[in-house]
Amino acid sequence: MSAAAGSAGDKVWSPEFVHILAKPAGAICNLGCAYCYYLDKEALYPGDRFRMSDDVVEAYIRQTIAMHRTPEVSIAWQGGEPTLMGVGFFRKVMALEKQNQRPGQSILNSIQTNGTLLTDEWCEFLAENDFLVGISIDGPQPLHDAYRVDKRGGGSFDKVMKGLRLLQKHGVKHNILTTVNRVTGDYPLEIYRFHRDELNADWIQFIPIVERVDPSGHPDDMGGENVSDRSVRAEQFGEFLATVFDEWVRNDVGSVFVQTFEAAVANWAGMPSSGLCVFDETCGRGVALEHNGDLYSCDHYVDPGFRLGNITETPIGELVVTERQHEFGMAKRDSLPDYCRNCDVLFACRGECPKNRFITTPDGEPGLNYLCAGYMSFFRHIDRPMRLLVDLIRSGRPADGVMRMLNAEDASLAAAVRDAGRNDPCPCGGGRKTKHCHGAARQARNEMPLSIEPSAPRPRVV
Repeated sequence: MSAAAGSAGDKVWSPEFVHILAKPAGAICNLGCAYCYYLDKEALYPGDRFRMSDDVVEAYIRQTIAMHRTPEVSIAWQGGEPTLMGVGFFRKVMALEKQNQRPGQSILNSIQTNGTLLTDEWCEFLAENDFLVGISIDGPQPLHDAYRVDKRGGGSFDKVMKGLRLLQKHGVKHNILTTVNRVTGDYPLEIYRFHRDELNADWIQFIPIVERVDPSGHPDDMGGENVSDRSVRAEQFGEFLATVFDEWVRNDVGSVFVQTFEAAVANWAGMPSSGLCVFDETCGRGVALEHNGDLYSCDHYVDPGFRLGNITETPIGELVVTERQHEFGMAKRDSLPDYCRNCDVLFACRGECPKNRFITTPDGEPGLNYLCAGYMSFFRHIDRPMRLLVDLIRSGRPADGVMRMLNAEDASLAAAVRDAGRNDPCPCGGGRKTKHCHGAARQARNEMPLSIEPSAPRPRVV
Protein backbone atom coordinates (compact mmCIF):
# COMPACT_ATOMS: atom_id res chain seq x y z
CA MET A 1 0.00 0.00 0.00
CA SER A 2 1.56 3.28 -1.08
CA ALA A 3 0.55 6.86 -0.54
CA ALA A 4 2.48 7.97 -3.61
CA ALA A 5 -0.59 8.22 -5.88
CA GLY A 6 -2.65 11.40 -6.22
CA SER A 7 -1.72 15.04 -6.22
CA ALA A 8 -1.34 17.03 -3.02
CA GLY A 9 -3.99 19.57 -4.03
CA ASP A 10 -7.04 17.42 -4.88
CA LYS A 11 -9.60 17.50 -2.07
CA VAL A 12 -11.57 14.26 -2.26
CA TRP A 13 -12.81 13.72 1.30
CA SER A 14 -13.48 15.83 4.36
CA PRO A 15 -13.13 14.06 7.72
CA GLU A 16 -14.51 15.95 10.73
CA PHE A 17 -11.27 15.40 12.55
CA VAL A 18 -7.83 13.86 12.13
CA HIS A 19 -5.81 12.50 15.03
CA ILE A 20 -2.24 13.78 14.87
CA LEU A 21 0.61 12.20 16.80
CA ALA A 22 3.24 14.91 17.15
CA LYS A 23 6.89 13.98 17.72
CA PRO A 24 8.50 17.11 19.21
CA ALA A 25 11.88 15.41 19.66
CA GLY A 26 11.51 13.12 16.67
CA ALA A 27 12.84 9.63 17.27
CA ILE A 28 15.28 10.73 19.96
CA CYS A 29 14.88 8.89 23.26
CA ASN A 30 16.86 8.46 26.46
CA LEU A 31 16.15 4.72 26.36
CA GLY A 32 17.33 2.17 23.81
CA CYS A 33 14.48 -0.38 23.87
CA ALA A 34 15.59 -3.28 21.71
CA TYR A 35 12.30 -3.61 19.82
CA CYS A 36 11.60 0.11 19.21
CA TYR A 37 11.26 0.55 15.45
CA TYR A 38 10.85 4.30 15.85
CA LEU A 39 14.43 4.80 17.01
CA ASP A 40 15.44 3.84 13.47
CA LYS A 41 13.62 6.91 12.09
CA GLU A 42 16.50 9.09 13.28
CA ALA A 43 18.22 8.03 10.06
CA LEU A 44 15.65 10.02 8.04
CA TYR A 45 17.12 13.29 9.33
CA PRO A 46 20.92 12.98 9.48
CA GLY A 47 22.64 15.77 11.39
CA ASP A 48 19.35 17.17 12.73
CA ARG A 49 18.99 18.60 16.27
CA PHE A 50 15.57 16.92 16.65
CA ARG A 51 13.85 19.78 18.44
CA MET A 52 10.49 21.14 17.30
CA SER A 53 10.89 24.86 16.59
CA ASP A 54 8.52 27.59 17.74
CA ASP A 55 7.32 28.04 14.15
CA VAL A 56 6.39 24.37 13.78
CA VAL A 57 4.66 24.04 17.14
CA GLU A 58 2.69 27.24 16.51
CA ALA A 59 1.58 25.91 13.11
CA TYR A 60 0.66 22.52 14.60
CA ILE A 61 -1.52 23.95 17.38
CA ARG A 62 -3.17 26.63 15.25
CA GLN A 63 -3.88 24.37 12.27
CA THR A 64 -5.08 21.43 14.36
CA ILE A 65 -7.61 23.56 16.24
CA ALA A 66 -8.76 25.28 13.05
CA MET A 67 -9.38 22.09 11.07
CA HIS A 68 -11.54 20.36 13.70
CA ARG A 69 -15.28 20.46 13.16
CA THR A 70 -15.92 18.69 16.45
CA PRO A 71 -16.36 20.23 19.91
CA GLU A 72 -13.32 18.31 21.21
CA VAL A 73 -9.81 18.74 19.85
CA SER A 74 -7.06 16.23 20.61
CA ILE A 75 -3.46 17.39 20.98
CA ALA A 76 -1.22 14.34 21.31
CA TRP A 77 2.54 14.09 21.90
CA GLN A 78 4.70 11.04 21.41
CA GLY A 79 8.22 10.11 20.39
CA GLY A 80 10.87 9.07 20.82
CA GLU A 81 10.56 10.60 24.26
CA PRO A 82 8.62 13.89 24.26
CA THR A 83 9.58 14.86 27.82
CA LEU A 84 13.10 15.50 26.52
CA MET A 85 11.70 18.85 25.34
CA GLY A 86 11.29 19.99 28.95
CA VAL A 87 8.33 21.46 30.81
CA GLY A 88 8.98 24.92 29.37
CA PHE A 89 8.18 23.73 25.84
CA PHE A 90 4.80 22.43 26.93
CA ARG A 91 3.99 25.60 28.85
CA LYS A 92 4.33 27.37 25.49
CA VAL A 93 1.94 24.81 24.03
CA MET A 94 -0.68 25.61 26.68
CA ALA A 95 -0.39 29.32 25.88
CA LEU A 96 -0.82 28.62 22.14
CA GLU A 97 -3.90 26.52 22.83
CA LYS A 98 -5.51 29.32 24.80
CA GLN A 99 -4.74 31.80 22.03
CA ASN A 100 -6.29 29.64 19.30
CA GLN A 101 -9.14 27.88 21.12
CA ARG A 102 -12.56 28.75 19.70
CA PRO A 103 -15.68 29.33 21.85
CA GLY A 104 -17.33 26.04 22.77
CA GLN A 105 -14.23 23.97 22.03
CA SER A 106 -12.51 21.78 24.60
CA ILE A 107 -8.93 20.59 24.12
CA LEU A 108 -7.79 17.20 25.31
CA ASN A 109 -4.05 16.95 25.85
CA SER A 110 -2.21 13.65 26.00
CA ILE A 111 1.40 12.52 26.11
CA GLN A 112 3.02 9.09 25.81
CA THR A 113 6.18 8.69 27.88
CA ASN A 114 8.56 6.08 29.20
CA GLY A 115 8.20 7.82 32.57
CA THR A 116 11.88 7.89 33.46
CA LEU A 117 12.24 11.68 33.30
CA LEU A 118 9.10 12.57 35.27
CA THR A 119 9.60 14.83 38.28
CA ASP A 120 7.34 16.61 40.76
CA GLU A 121 7.47 19.68 38.52
CA TRP A 122 6.41 17.63 35.50
CA CYS A 123 3.55 15.98 37.34
CA GLU A 124 2.31 19.25 38.82
CA PHE A 125 2.19 20.67 35.30
CA LEU A 126 0.41 17.59 33.89
CA ALA A 127 -2.18 17.62 36.68
CA GLU A 128 -2.75 21.38 36.41
CA ASN A 129 -3.43 21.09 32.67
CA ASP A 130 -5.47 17.88 32.88
CA PHE A 131 -3.17 15.81 30.66
CA LEU A 132 -3.84 12.15 30.01
CA VAL A 133 -0.49 10.35 30.32
CA GLY A 134 0.29 7.03 28.74
CA ILE A 135 3.20 5.34 30.48
CA SER A 136 5.00 2.34 29.02
CA ILE A 137 5.42 -0.60 31.39
CA ASP A 138 5.92 -4.16 30.15
CA GLY A 139 5.03 -5.92 33.41
CA PRO A 140 7.01 -6.95 36.49
CA GLN A 141 10.70 -6.07 36.59
CA PRO A 142 12.18 -9.20 34.95
CA LEU A 143 9.76 -8.93 32.01
CA HIS A 144 9.94 -5.16 31.66
CA ASP A 145 13.73 -5.09 31.71
CA ALA A 146 14.08 -7.82 29.10
CA TYR A 147 13.89 -5.29 26.27
CA ARG A 148 13.14 -1.87 27.82
CA VAL A 149 16.73 -0.87 28.48
CA ASP A 150 18.72 2.34 28.53
CA LYS A 151 21.51 3.25 26.12
CA ARG A 152 23.99 1.22 28.18
CA GLY A 153 21.82 -1.89 28.34
CA GLY A 154 20.64 -1.37 31.91
CA GLY A 155 17.05 -2.07 32.93
CA SER A 156 14.65 0.87 33.20
CA PHE A 157 12.02 -0.64 35.54
CA ASP A 158 12.96 1.21 38.73
CA LYS A 159 12.98 4.62 37.03
CA VAL A 160 9.68 3.93 35.28
CA MET A 161 8.05 2.87 38.55
CA LYS A 162 9.31 6.04 40.21
CA GLY A 163 7.67 8.05 37.42
CA LEU A 164 4.41 6.13 37.78
CA ARG A 165 4.27 6.72 41.53
CA LEU A 166 4.82 10.45 40.93
CA LEU A 167 1.86 10.49 38.52
CA GLN A 168 -0.27 8.79 41.14
CA LYS A 169 0.97 11.10 43.90
CA HIS A 170 -0.15 14.16 41.93
CA GLY A 171 -3.42 12.63 40.72
CA VAL A 172 -2.48 12.69 37.03
CA LYS A 173 -4.81 10.72 34.77
CA HIS A 174 -2.81 7.89 33.22
CA ASN A 175 -3.05 4.57 31.45
CA ILE A 176 -0.61 1.73 30.92
CA LEU A 177 0.81 0.75 27.54
CA THR A 178 2.34 -2.74 27.47
CA THR A 179 4.08 -4.37 24.54
CA VAL A 180 3.59 -8.08 24.01
CA ASN A 181 6.80 -9.56 22.67
CA ARG A 182 8.41 -12.99 22.45
CA VAL A 183 9.30 -12.87 26.18
CA THR A 184 6.28 -11.19 27.75
CA GLY A 185 3.88 -13.13 25.55
CA ASP A 186 4.27 -16.21 27.77
CA TYR A 187 3.09 -14.43 30.94
CA PRO A 188 -0.37 -12.92 30.35
CA LEU A 189 -1.78 -13.39 33.86
CA GLU A 190 1.40 -12.29 35.58
CA ILE A 191 1.39 -9.06 33.58
CA TYR A 192 -2.34 -8.35 33.80
CA ARG A 193 -2.54 -9.03 37.53
CA PHE A 194 0.59 -6.95 38.14
CA HIS A 195 -0.98 -4.00 36.35
CA ARG A 196 -4.32 -4.46 38.09
CA ASP A 197 -3.17 -5.31 41.61
CA GLU A 198 0.23 -3.65 41.97
CA LEU A 199 -0.11 -0.63 39.69
CA ASN A 200 -3.84 -0.09 40.33
CA ALA A 201 -4.30 0.36 36.59
CA ASP A 202 -7.82 0.82 35.27
CA TRP A 203 -6.94 1.30 31.56
CA ILE A 204 -4.46 -0.95 29.76
CA GLN A 205 -3.28 -1.15 26.15
CA PHE A 206 -1.59 -4.28 24.80
CA ILE A 207 0.53 -3.63 21.71
CA PRO A 208 1.99 -6.59 19.77
CA ILE A 209 5.64 -6.31 18.76
CA VAL A 210 5.99 -7.24 15.11
CA GLU A 211 9.47 -6.25 14.02
CA ARG A 212 10.06 -6.89 10.35
CA VAL A 213 13.61 -7.73 9.26
CA ASP A 214 15.38 -8.44 6.00
CA PRO A 215 16.98 -11.82 5.18
CA SER A 216 20.12 -10.72 7.06
CA GLY A 217 18.14 -9.92 10.20
CA HIS A 218 18.45 -6.15 9.90
CA PRO A 219 15.39 -3.98 10.64
CA ASP A 220 13.24 -3.37 7.56
CA ASP A 221 9.87 -2.18 8.80
CA MET A 222 8.58 -1.29 5.32
CA GLY A 223 9.68 -4.36 3.40
CA GLY A 224 10.96 -7.23 5.52
CA GLU A 225 9.25 -10.59 5.02
CA ASN A 226 10.57 -12.11 8.25
CA VAL A 227 10.35 -11.05 11.89
CA SER A 228 12.97 -10.68 14.58
CA ASP A 229 13.29 -13.10 17.48
CA ARG A 230 11.87 -10.35 19.69
CA SER A 231 8.57 -10.39 17.82
CA VAL A 232 5.57 -12.08 19.41
CA ARG A 233 4.41 -15.21 17.59
CA ALA A 234 0.90 -14.98 16.15
CA GLU A 235 -0.53 -17.90 18.13
CA GLN A 236 1.29 -16.70 21.24
CA PHE A 237 -0.40 -13.30 20.97
CA GLY A 238 -3.83 -14.86 20.50
CA GLU A 239 -3.34 -17.04 23.58
CA PHE A 240 -2.09 -14.02 25.55
CA LEU A 241 -5.21 -12.01 24.76
CA ALA A 242 -7.56 -14.96 25.39
CA THR A 243 -6.01 -15.69 28.78
CA VAL A 244 -6.24 -12.07 29.90
CA PHE A 245 -9.79 -11.86 28.57
CA ASP A 246 -10.92 -14.91 30.58
CA GLU A 247 -9.57 -13.28 33.73
CA TRP A 248 -11.07 -9.90 32.90
CA VAL A 249 -14.54 -11.02 31.83
CA ARG A 250 -15.03 -13.01 35.05
CA ASN A 251 -13.58 -10.46 37.49
CA ASP A 252 -13.02 -6.95 36.19
CA VAL A 253 -15.74 -5.82 33.77
CA GLY A 254 -16.55 -2.21 34.60
CA SER A 255 -13.51 -1.67 36.82
CA VAL A 256 -10.60 -2.34 34.43
CA PHE A 257 -10.71 -1.32 30.79
CA VAL A 258 -8.56 -3.11 28.22
CA GLN A 259 -8.40 -1.27 24.92
CA THR A 260 -8.61 -4.38 22.72
CA PHE A 261 -11.65 -5.67 24.61
CA GLU A 262 -13.41 -2.29 24.48
CA ALA A 263 -12.87 -2.21 20.70
CA ALA A 264 -14.25 -5.74 20.44
CA VAL A 265 -17.44 -4.74 22.30
CA ALA A 266 -17.94 -1.89 19.83
CA ASN A 267 -17.54 -4.20 16.83
CA TRP A 268 -19.81 -6.91 18.29
CA ALA A 269 -22.39 -4.18 18.90
CA GLY A 270 -22.13 -3.08 15.27
CA MET A 271 -21.01 0.46 16.07
CA PRO A 272 -19.64 2.63 13.22
CA SER A 273 -16.15 2.64 14.75
CA SER A 274 -14.37 0.45 17.26
CA GLY A 275 -12.47 3.43 18.60
CA LEU A 276 -9.22 1.72 17.64
CA CYS A 277 -7.89 2.27 14.13
CA VAL A 278 -6.46 -1.22 13.64
CA PHE A 279 -9.94 -2.74 14.09
CA ASP A 280 -11.77 -0.25 11.86
CA GLU A 281 -12.64 -0.99 8.25
CA THR A 282 -10.59 1.88 6.86
CA CYS A 283 -7.93 4.24 8.19
CA GLY A 284 -6.28 7.49 7.15
CA ARG A 285 -7.54 9.63 10.04
CA GLY A 286 -4.42 9.14 12.13
CA VAL A 287 -1.30 10.91 10.89
CA ALA A 288 2.17 11.53 12.31
CA LEU A 289 3.91 14.89 12.61
CA GLU A 290 7.69 14.94 12.79
CA HIS A 291 9.67 17.55 14.71
CA ASN A 292 10.46 19.58 11.58
CA GLY A 293 6.86 19.81 10.37
CA ASP A 294 6.87 16.83 7.99
CA LEU A 295 3.47 15.12 8.01
CA TYR A 296 3.20 11.38 7.28
CA SER A 297 0.21 9.20 6.42
CA CYS A 298 0.47 7.19 9.66
CA ASP A 299 2.70 6.72 12.67
CA HIS A 300 3.65 3.31 11.26
CA TYR A 301 4.43 4.73 7.81
CA VAL A 302 7.01 7.39 8.61
CA ASP A 303 8.89 6.81 5.39
CA PRO A 304 9.69 9.09 2.43
CA GLY A 305 7.08 7.34 0.28
CA PHE A 306 4.33 8.33 2.71
CA ARG A 307 5.34 11.93 3.42
CA LEU A 308 2.34 14.16 2.68
CA GLY A 309 4.18 17.45 2.94
CA ASN A 310 5.33 19.98 5.53
CA ILE A 311 2.84 21.95 7.60
CA THR A 312 4.93 25.14 7.42
CA GLU A 313 4.37 25.09 3.66
CA THR A 314 0.89 23.52 3.33
CA PRO A 315 -1.67 23.47 6.17
CA ILE A 316 -2.61 20.15 7.77
CA GLY A 317 -6.22 20.69 6.70
CA GLU A 318 -5.13 20.62 3.05
CA LEU A 319 -2.65 17.75 3.33
CA VAL A 320 -5.05 15.25 4.91
CA VAL A 321 -8.00 15.72 2.52
CA THR A 322 -6.14 14.81 -0.65
CA GLU A 323 -6.78 11.83 -2.88
CA ARG A 324 -3.38 10.54 -1.81
CA GLN A 325 -4.33 10.23 1.88
CA HIS A 326 -7.84 9.04 1.07
CA GLU A 327 -6.48 6.20 -1.05
CA PHE A 328 -4.08 5.30 1.73
CA GLY A 329 -6.99 4.93 4.14
CA MET A 330 -9.28 3.04 1.75
CA ALA A 331 -6.50 0.58 0.87
CA LYS A 332 -6.86 -0.97 4.33
CA ARG A 333 -10.23 -2.35 3.20
CA ASP A 334 -9.66 -2.67 -0.53
CA SER A 335 -6.38 -4.61 -0.32
CA LEU A 336 -7.73 -7.44 1.85
CA PRO A 337 -7.15 -10.91 0.37
CA ASP A 338 -10.18 -13.12 -0.30
CA TYR A 339 -9.17 -15.30 2.65
CA CYS A 340 -9.95 -12.33 4.93
CA ARG A 341 -13.10 -11.27 3.09
CA ASN A 342 -14.60 -14.71 3.71
CA CYS A 343 -13.52 -14.93 7.36
CA ASP A 344 -16.18 -15.20 10.08
CA VAL A 345 -14.35 -12.70 12.35
CA LEU A 346 -13.60 -10.06 9.71
CA PHE A 347 -16.14 -7.75 11.39
CA ALA A 348 -13.95 -7.77 14.52
CA CYS A 349 -10.47 -7.88 12.99
CA ARG A 350 -10.79 -5.86 9.76
CA GLY A 351 -7.42 -7.25 8.76
CA GLU A 352 -5.78 -5.35 11.66
CA CYS A 353 -2.99 -2.91 10.78
CA PRO A 354 -1.79 -2.93 7.15
CA LYS A 355 1.82 -2.65 8.35
CA ASN A 356 1.56 -6.27 9.50
CA ARG A 357 0.16 -7.67 6.24
CA PHE A 358 3.23 -9.29 4.80
CA ILE A 359 2.58 -13.04 4.78
CA THR A 360 0.54 -15.14 2.36
CA THR A 361 -2.79 -16.89 2.82
CA PRO A 362 -3.04 -20.70 2.82
CA ASP A 363 -3.77 -20.60 -0.92
CA GLY A 364 -0.79 -18.32 -1.64
CA GLU A 365 -2.48 -14.91 -1.90
CA PRO A 366 -0.30 -12.08 -0.55
CA GLY A 367 -1.42 -9.53 2.03
CA LEU A 368 -2.35 -11.69 5.02
CA ASN A 369 -1.67 -10.21 8.43
CA TYR A 370 1.23 -11.80 10.32
CA LEU A 371 -0.98 -11.95 13.44
CA CYS A 372 -3.97 -13.51 11.64
CA ALA A 373 -3.86 -16.91 13.35
CA GLY A 374 -3.72 -15.31 16.78
CA TYR A 375 -6.53 -12.85 16.17
CA MET A 376 -8.69 -15.53 14.59
CA SER A 377 -8.42 -17.82 17.60
CA PHE A 378 -8.90 -14.92 20.04
CA PHE A 379 -12.00 -13.46 18.41
CA ARG A 380 -13.61 -16.87 18.09
CA HIS A 381 -12.78 -17.57 21.73
CA ILE A 382 -14.56 -14.45 22.98
CA ASP A 383 -17.62 -14.67 20.72
CA ARG A 384 -20.15 -15.97 23.28
CA PRO A 385 -19.07 -13.72 26.19
CA MET A 386 -19.15 -10.76 23.79
CA ARG A 387 -22.70 -11.61 22.74
CA LEU A 388 -23.72 -11.77 26.39
CA LEU A 389 -22.08 -8.41 27.07
CA VAL A 390 -23.75 -6.72 24.12
CA ASP A 391 -27.16 -8.17 25.05
CA LEU A 392 -26.79 -6.76 28.57
CA ILE A 393 -25.83 -3.32 27.25
CA ARG A 394 -28.67 -3.22 24.71
CA SER A 395 -31.21 -4.19 27.36
CA GLY A 396 -30.03 -1.37 29.61
CA ARG A 397 -28.57 -3.66 32.25
CA PRO A 398 -25.08 -3.24 33.76
CA ALA A 399 -22.38 -4.88 31.66
CA ASP A 400 -20.75 -6.35 34.77
CA GLY A 401 -23.65 -8.80 34.98
CA VAL A 402 -21.71 -10.96 32.55
CA MET A 403 -19.33 -11.85 35.38
CA ARG A 404 -22.09 -13.42 37.47
CA MET A 405 -23.42 -15.30 34.45
CA LEU A 406 -20.07 -16.78 33.45
CA ASN A 407 -18.96 -17.61 36.99
CA ALA A 408 -22.26 -19.41 37.62
CA GLU A 409 -21.80 -21.39 34.40
CA ASP A 410 -18.22 -22.26 35.40
CA ALA A 411 -19.37 -23.55 38.80
CA SER A 412 -22.13 -25.64 37.22
CA LEU A 413 -19.76 -27.12 34.63
CA ALA A 414 -17.14 -27.92 37.28
CA ALA A 415 -19.75 -29.83 39.30
CA ALA A 416 -20.87 -31.76 36.23
CA VAL A 417 -17.28 -32.62 35.34
CA ARG A 418 -16.67 -33.95 38.86
CA ASP A 419 -19.69 -36.25 38.50
CA ALA A 420 -18.82 -37.45 34.99
CA GLY A 421 -16.80 -40.57 34.25
CA ARG A 422 -13.41 -40.02 32.68
CA ASN A 423 -14.51 -41.76 29.46
CA ASP A 424 -17.94 -40.11 29.33
CA PRO A 425 -18.58 -37.26 26.89
CA CYS A 426 -17.51 -34.02 28.49
CA PRO A 427 -20.47 -32.08 29.96
CA CYS A 428 -19.37 -28.99 28.06
CA GLY A 429 -20.80 -30.52 24.88
CA GLY A 430 -17.59 -30.21 22.92
CA GLY A 431 -17.67 -33.86 21.82
CA ARG A 432 -14.47 -35.04 23.48
CA LYS A 433 -14.16 -37.42 26.39
CA THR A 434 -14.12 -35.77 29.79
CA LYS A 435 -10.56 -36.90 30.47
CA HIS A 436 -9.39 -35.15 27.31
CA CYS A 437 -11.43 -32.00 27.85
CA HIS A 438 -12.50 -30.26 31.07
CA GLY A 439 -11.54 -33.28 33.11
CA ALA A 440 -7.93 -33.17 31.96
CA ALA A 441 -5.33 -32.22 34.54
CA ARG A 442 -4.57 -28.53 34.24
CA GLN A 443 -1.19 -27.91 32.74
CA ALA A 444 1.01 -25.79 34.97
CA ARG A 445 1.71 -22.32 33.62
CA ASN A 446 5.21 -21.13 33.07
CA GLU A 447 6.72 -19.67 36.22
CA MET A 448 7.96 -16.16 35.70
CA PRO A 449 11.74 -16.21 35.95
CA LEU A 450 13.22 -14.24 38.81
CA SER A 451 15.58 -12.57 36.38
CA ILE A 452 16.00 -12.25 32.64
CA GLU A 453 19.22 -11.02 31.13
CA PRO A 454 18.45 -7.56 29.67
CA SER A 455 18.99 -7.31 25.93
CA ALA A 456 21.50 -5.03 24.32
CA PRO A 457 20.13 -1.57 23.47
CA ARG A 458 18.90 -1.11 19.93
CA PRO A 459 21.85 -0.27 17.69
CA ARG A 460 21.77 2.93 15.73
CA VAL A 461 20.65 2.46 12.14
CA VAL A 462 22.78 4.14 9.50
